[in-house]
Amino acid sequence: MRYVMFSSSGEPPRLGALHGDAIVDLQRLLGARIAVPRTLLALIEAGATAWSAVADAASSALGSGGASGAAAHPRTAVQLHAPLRPRKNVMCLGLNYKSHVAEGAKARGQQLRLPEVPVVFTKAPTAVNGPYDDIPSHAGVTSEMDWEAEMGLVIGAGGTGIACADALAHVFGYTVINDITARDLQFRHKQWFRGKSLDGCCPMGPCVVTADEFGDPQAKRVSARVNGVTKQDASTSAMIFPVDVIVETLSRGMTLEPGDVISTGTPAGVGFARTPPEFLEAGDVVEAEVERIGTLRNRIV
Repeated sequence: MRYVMFSSSGEPPRLGALHGDAIVDLQRLLGARIAVPRTLLALIEAGATAWSAVADAASSALGSGGASGAAAHPRTAVQLHAPLRPRKNVMCLGLNYKSHVAEGAKARGQQLRLPEVPVVFTKAPTAVNGPYDDIPSHAGVTSEMDWEAEMGLVIGAGGTGIACADALAHVFGYTVINDITARDLQFRHKQWFRGKSLDGCCPMGPCVVTADEFGDPQAKRVSARVNGVTKQDASTSAMIFPVDVIVETLSRGMTLEPGDVISTGTPAGVGFARTPPEFLEAGDVVEAEVERIGTLRNRIV
C-alpha cells in the first residue's frame, strides 16, 4: 500500500491511498465494510491487525474497480500533506554515507574519519512540512539553507532491545525526507538541533510505502535537484549503517514507538561542501526523490 494524507474542498486531512493517478479516500471506499482510522498515524498505532484489515479490504475493493465516484480524486484535485507528524522528534542519522563524510571533511580541512557508531540527532515535529508545500526562507534567522535528500522509515511495531535480525519487521514503511538545514545555525550552536529544526524544514512524503511493497531498503536510489539541476544521486546500498543496524542501535535502552520517524542520512552533494558553497534562496525549487516512493518538490519563499 501507498498511504497518503490528503484534503479537498477545505475539509480536514484524511487517510488515502495512491492508486495509479488517483487518490482514494479510504474511509469512503471502505466505510461500509470496516472502520478506517482518519489518519495514518492512528492506523499505525492501531496495530498489525488493523493494518492487514485495511490493506486487504482496500486491495480487494481496488482490484474490483471500487475506486470510482466520491472515493477517487485526481491527484491534481487534492492537497497532499505530510503522511504523518510524529508525536516525538524526527530521529535522524548524520554522516551515514562515506561520500558525505568525505565531502564534509574536505570542506573543513579535516582528515576523513568514518563514524564507529551511528551519529544521531533530531528535528522538532514543528519542522515537518508537506511534500509540495513552501519552505520559509527564514530571512534574518539564517542565510545558509541547505538540502539533504534522505530515505525515511516509519516504525510500525514498537519495542526496545530489538535484534538486528528482527529489525526490518518493526518497520511499517518508508518515505522521503528532505533534511533542510540552516548550516550557519548548525555549526554556530555546535549541537545540530537548532539548525535542523526551523519551521517547515522537514518536508516529508509524498506517501508512505509499506515495507512489503517497498522491498529491500538498501537497494534504492536517493537524489536531490535544485531548480532542475541534479545535486545528489546515490544508492542506499552505500549507507555506512543500514536500516536494520539503525533500528537495533536506537532501540537499545530506548523504546521505539509506533509512528516514530527515522531519517537515514544523506549522500554527497550538499550545498555547504561545494566549491564555492551553494545555499537555497527565495524562489528556488528543491526536489528530493527516493526510488519507488516519489518526489518532494518545495519552493523556498
